[in-house]
This record gives sequence, C-alpha cells and structure tokens, in this order.
Amino acid sequence: MKLIIIRHGDPDYEHDSLTAAGRAEAECLAERLRNYPNIAAFYVSPLGRAQETANYTLEALHRTAETLPWLREFHAPILHPDTGDTRVPWDWLPACWTAEPAFYDKDKWAETEIMRQYGVGAEAQRVYNGLDALLAKHGYQREGMIYRPVRPNNDVIALFCHFGVECVMLGHLIGASPMVLWHGLCAAPTAVTVVSTEERRSGTAAFRINTFGDTGHLFAAGKEPSFSARFCETFENAAERHD
Repeated sequence: MKLIIIRHGDPDYEHDSLTAAGRAEAECLAERLRNYPNIAAFYVSPLGRAQETANYTLEALHRTAETLPWLREFHAPILHPDTGDTRVPWDWLPACWTAEPAFYDKDKWAETEIMRQYGVGAEAQRVYNGLDALLAKHGYQREGMIYRPVRPNNDVIALFCHFGVECVMLGHLIGASPMVLWHGLCAAPTAVTVVSTEERRSGTAAFRINTFGDTGHLFAAGKEPSFSARFCETFENAAERHD
C-alpha cells in the first residue's frame, strides 16, 4: 500500500484559504495526480486551505474525499523559550530545541516538561490513533512498531493536509521524534510525500518513506515553489522570514 501525503497550496492563513499562487499550485498538483494509478480513496483535513487544494484534484478526477478531523493542522501551541510567545512547536530556534536531548527520542520528546504543560503528547496521540484507525480500515493493523497486513494490497490513498501533522504521522510510521522531522524537513506548498509498505516477510509490514516533499509538478509547469514554511537562507536577507 502507498500513502500520498500532500501539503496544501500557498496559504492565506488569515482567511484559511489559498493565495493566487496557491490556487495555481493546486492546479499543477491536480494535473500530476490525474494520471496517478490506483488511488483508492481521498482524505482531507477539515481546514479550508486543505479543502480548497484537494478540490482541484477531486474535480479533475471526478472523485470525492472524506474529511478527517485529526488531519487538521497539528494544534498544540507552546510557549517558546527563545521568543517568549506562544506558537507552533516547529518554530523554535535551532540553538534552543537542540539543547534538549529528549527531543531526539521518539517517546521522550512528548514527556518533557513544556510538552506536558501544553498537552502536546495528547494531541500527538490523537493523530497516532487516527492514522492507525485509517490504516486498519485499509488492511494494516499496528502491532508494536510494525504493522500486520490483515489484507495486503497495492492500494494508494491520498491525504491532503498540513506540514505539522504530516511530520507527526511520519514520525509514528518510522519511529522518529516529530521534533527532528519538524525542524529537519521542509515541505513546500503542494509538496508530495510518498510512503510505501514493505512486506519482506509474510505477515509483517513496515512503512518506508520513498519520497519527501517533491514539487516536480511545479517545476514541470515552470513555477518556483512558494516560500511558505521556510526561514531565511542567510541572516542578511531581510525579505525572508527570520522568526
């Protein structure tokens, strides 16, 4: 089985919709997915920017999608010790979060004092439970750190969602701390991530990331990916986001 995890297009966060650039990106994405084989089901976050992105593909393919509440953007804002304000946990300064060894551990990251204080672990568990229920529906039952293929298949399921929740899902599938993924990876708007099962022995399956954050559909259309989700490449570049 394959999971296609897609970040929404360039966002207008104020109105929870897409910018003009985001709509153009979503159109390019729809062209890419139009010829993707064996998409058995589509799932989408309830937030407007993900719904709008998905609609371009759904209309092109004459398909419908199921909205899953747990696919919304990961919602557990915390107090940032470096800036003093409350915001998403993937915007910490590197010098701050890397000083805590527990953040590198797949279990201990959520047991640190600040994560417990703001209920981050509970929010992560909600995503873990939702993902495992979806995979069980499609034939793969989680047992410890691996999955039992109750109904092995080559289905493809597409999930339209957000960068934060995507990293939580990937961390759960491969046994990694979301803190490392949040800060070490970047998915541009409409970036495509592909995760496949590997059943190397009968009755045991694991998930492996084949592609992360691919934006080939944008380059094929002559478009640069939007900058959203990134920070400045050099400090002197005042036009790019620093905090």
